[in-house]
Amino acid sequence: MLSFIAYAVIPVYTLMFVSGTNWFTSNLSVIGSWPGRRTAFFFLGILIGLYYLVVLKRLLSRIPRHSLETGILNTAFLLLLLAVLTPYLPDSVPLQAFLHVAFAFTASVLLAVCLCLILWRLSALSFSLRRALRPYRQAMAVILGVSMVLLFMVGIVSSSLEIFFIIATTILVQRLYSRYGKGSL
Repeated sequence: MLSFIAYAVIPVYTLMFVSGTNWFTSNLSVIGSWPGRRTAFFFLGILIGLYYLVVLKRLLSRIPRHSLETGILNTAFLLLLLAVLTPYLPDSVPLQAFLHVAFAFTASVLLAVCLCLILWRLSALSFSLRRALRPYRQAMAVILGVSMVLLFMVGIVSSSLEIFFIIATTILVQRLYSRYGKGSL
């Protein structure tokens, strides 16, 4: 079921949500502020947030003494929840719009930090795991690099950046979970 959510539901729902928009001049928050897409934005955020929360908690259970990572993950989920509950309407409620952006951006950064820590901590468990996880660490580095390129190329956190980050990290997390989240390490 988690594989279906990661490989089909999240990518398709994300792409359907942004359909008909310019991926380089808009972002999910702007699209989510449109009256016809507010509910869809809320469900997209909850779907993605719950997926990361469930799967990453399962991966964290494989790591001894993971309270720091769990705290980061829980904070990222809480901030994502606050972001989808706080309207992005900069013209009418600029303070709430600022908070929305702060919540969403910080949640994404914390998620990336959590993923990097999970990969680092799993890699530290043994030499064979360090070697086996090298492609995952490289993929995470590529995801962060491409995200930075998209941010600097467009100059804003655009839909293209958000779509890329969501789909790429979801696939990375699912592959990591499928390989290392079950059974023995």
